[in-house]
Amino acid sequence: MSIDFTTATFKDFENIPDYDIAQRADHFYEFLDHMKSRGHMNYRLKNTSGSNATLNIDIANQNNEYVSFVSSDYLGFTQHPKVKQAAIEGIEKYGTGTGASPLIGGYFDYHSAIEKKIADFFGRKEEEVILFTSGYTANSATLQILMQKEDIAILDMGVHASVHEGCAFTNKKTFPHNNLEALEHILKVCENTYRTKLVIVDGVYSQEGDMSRAKEIYALVKKYNAYLMVDDAHGVGVMGKTGRGALEDDGLLDKVDFITGTSSKTFGNLGGYVIANKKIASFLKFQSRQHIFSVTPPPSSFGILKAIDLIDEEPFWMDKLWDNINYFKTGLNDLGLDTGITCSAIIPVKIGDQNKMWDIGRILLEAGVYTNPIMYPAVARKDARIRMTVTARHEKEHLDKTLNVFDDINKKLHIAKK
Repeated sequence: MSIDFTTATFKDFENIPDYDIAQRADHFYEFLDHMKSRGHMNYRLKNTSGSNATLNIDIANQNNEYVSFVSSDYLGFTQHPKVKQAAIEGIEKYGTGTGASPLIGGYFDYHSAIEKKIADFFGRKEEEVILFTSGYTANSATLQILMQKEDIAILDMGVHASVHEGCAFTNKKTFPHNNLEALEHILKVCENTYRTKLVIVDGVYSQEGDMSRAKEIYALVKKYNAYLMVDDAHGVGVMGKTGRGALEDDGLLDKVDFITGTSSKTFGNLGGYVIANKKIASFLKFQSRQHIFSVTPPPSSFGILKAIDLIDEEPFWMDKLWDNINYFKTGLNDLGLDTGITCSAIIPVKIGDQNKMWDIGRILLEAGVYTNPIMYPAVARKDARIRMTVTARHEKEHLDKTLNVFDDINKKLHIAKK
């Protein structure tokens, strides 16, 4: 079987019929060479500086500075001196690692402190929080143990890949993005068929940058005696009056059955968490395989404690972020570019044609702007886009430079949609 490299995506090489492991790898390697030859490898580039508004990147042994729109460090706390100092103090006190999983000696007092800090931040109790080593496993590990063959997970089509992986052992249905009519139909059909019905949505969606209709979804879920899980990885520190995320302004922080999130974005560190009632949280702590068999987050996680404090202590970071979001989005829209329905720090420029998307990614990189070209299966095949994340660390000069490059691209490739 020969795959057309001009229309292929990474997904096409996942399982090629009649190709064994080595053959699949060989064919994929040829595809990577094809992408490199066309300047389309905006992936796995080697950074030589920290996450910030600009990144030094080593490309073809040339180390240059680029304006960066590839980080979800929304408030820039990975570079905050107080967060870095807290991480240093954690390492000085405890060393560089924990050496064990939580059940057999890897649970330290600072893990308890982080659990309590997260609980306080969301207005919950400490025993309702469980930590994971990543936001990905917070989703996948929780769902794998909670949802079995007698149950059903009902997913918005836009949820993260970690959610789909977590539902590998259960029944699964998806509904069109934010389509409440379709969701209600599924809930009606499943009401008396499955033992557990769990609806899973994002607070802020990672590709469209829009929010779930959480308040309406919550009402539907309770009407049909189901549970609701909200992954708010991209909402915390960005959305809500005080940065508590997509659920804050709807008053749902103490009502949703499961809230999942990550420390790798606004909290400027590594790790994930799940919030549930204390009995389910306790069940997860002793039953979730990825939790009980994975080493616990390292002492540098002390930085999480300070990052959470800073959301309240220094609210000007969130103000700066929103100034940047509004300025950049307005500039793109003034150029006639299609930014979709985003209402967050995630700003896509929708292109449609995959090859044109890759060419735009190349042109941006050549002009000193690092972005993420996004294709299937992250989005539909005809919905390729350049995905950018704005942070509080960006200055107007970074945003203006990028807008000027997009203006030049539009003049050459005519990508304006309106």
